[in-house]
Amino acid sequence: MGTSNVSSNSDFILMGLFSYTGPHLVLFFLMATVFIIGLLGNTTLLFLIATDSRLHTPMYFLLSQLSLLDVGFPLVTIPKVVAEFLQGQNVISFGGCATQMFFLMLMGVSEGVLLSLMSYDRYVAVCHPLHYQVLMRNQVCLVMVGASWFSGALVASILTSITLQFPYCASHTVDHFFCEMPALLKLSCADTSAYELALSISGVLILLLPLSLIFISYGHVLGAVLLMRSAEARHKAFTTCSSHVTVVGLFFGAAVFIYMVPGSYHSPKQDNVVSLFYSLITPTLNPLIYSLRNREVRMSLVKFMGRSDFKVKG
Repeated sequence: MGTSNVSSNSDFILMGLFSYTGPHLVLFFLMATVFIIGLLGNTTLLFLIATDSRLHTPMYFLLSQLSLLDVGFPLVTIPKVVAEFLQGQNVISFGGCATQMFFLMLMGVSEGVLLSLMSYDRYVAVCHPLHYQVLMRNQVCLVMVGASWFSGALVASILTSITLQFPYCASHTVDHFFCEMPALLKLSCADTSAYELALSISGVLILLLPLSLIFISYGHVLGAVLLMRSAEARHKAFTTCSSHVTVVGLFFGAAVFIYMVPGSYHSPKQDNVVSLFYSLITPTLNPLIYSLRNREVRMSLVKFMGRSDFKVKG
């Protein structure tokens, strides 16, 4: 039997996050609670943006796509972690591993590109408000969203297909709680050094290009905000932009650690913690950050809750 058959017909064993001890049971239920809160938060934000006409603006359209990605991120990994814990089996098929890897890469790259385009939206809104309706018209927004999803699908297809070409004929125990590319490459019995170097270079480009656009956009935004005469206008601009900057910091901080810092500088345990952070904690925090610091979202939520309360009483 060839090495390709060995790799494609074999299952992988994932290192679970939790054991069946008391402290780990508490952590498991905490993770499940955070997962549910994240899903509720993002689906609520999606619902408000879809139903409230006041939120039918380019900024909220882009934000709805971020919420959609933040719904998908945990769904790719957390249900599998829960099933493994409840069944006591940490096995994932080769096809399941490939699917996990593809969708995580798809959503990760798409979110990075989307965050950079959201920074451009804030740049236009603050620095060129009179031209905002033209520069951020519906067609432009659709192209921006399409570009983010397409770039994610393209990068995910290329990197996943190349990664799966390597033979995995040694240990099939992945030292991670889901199938992530760096962890999987460690199991290959072929020399992957050249590919890992190419992966690091591509990771730098994939991460640094969006980050560069974000820094440039917010550099111009900061300069424009400091020149504003109205304190109210400055406060509104700072509030909106600081929410986005917070989300950018959470997402790119974890991504840089996993994909740009050499593997020799961090342990599998650290990788697990950071991966759990960007695949669960960050998607849960994003809707809270935008809703708590955004007046329009808070007003929309209050309006919806008031309408629901009126219907119940009626």
